[in-house]
Formats: sequence, structure tokens, C-alpha cells
Amino acid sequence: MSPDEPLSASSGARIRAARLERGWTQDDLAAAVGVSRSAVAQWETDRAGQIRGNLTRISEVLEISVEYLLYGEDRRATSLAAGADELALLRLYRQCAPEDRQILLRTARRLARGTTTRRRA
Repeated sequence: MSPDEPLSASSGARIRAARLERGWTQDDLAAAVGVSRSAVAQWETDRAGQIRGNLTRISEVLEISVEYLLYGEDRRATSLAAGADELALLRLYRQCAPEDRQILLRTARRLARGTTTRRRA
């Protein structure tokens, strides 16, 4: 991809969704990446700014792949899915709105804690 080639129009939406999933503000993401809040606002509204030089850092901080940031899919994640159910959950998760993804994550974390507690008992 050349420096002049535009990012996908939804790259900003994916950055915003990943930030919101973590419950972070734009200031939180900016501090983690080492940029200004206005830079994050520009990324999220697809006014790219300095996103190209920060893609790796953004993906590391948000724990998502550069491929997902740019194209909306991460073939590595789907190839790592343990089975059909896990892959189905991943696909459904990606179809959800950011607010619904937060609900799903909270529910999954609560269920996982319950599983850990039940195993110890």
C-alpha cells in the first residue's frame, strides 16, 4: 500500500469501535499511542492525519491486527478459531454495533469468571 493510497473509509470506525470496547476515551487512546487527542479524532472520522506511521502502535495498543484495521477482516483470527462454534461467535461479534460488542464482552467475561469459580469448587 502506497503512502498516497487512502485507507478504507471504515478504518476510523474500526478504531473507534475497538477503543469503545475497552471503555477508553480518545484521550486514553492518544496517551497509549503517544499522539494528541485530535489525532485520534481525525483517525476515527477517516481524516487520516498521521495514521500510517502509527498503524502498528494502534494495533498493538488496541490488541487488533493491522489487517483488521485496514480491511475489516483478519484471516489469522479466523484460522485460529478452535471450531465452528468459535468461528460463528467471532463472525457474529464482528456484525454487532460497538455498544452491543461491549455487552457481549462483559457477559463473556462474567461467564468465564463463573466457569473458573465452578472449576475451583
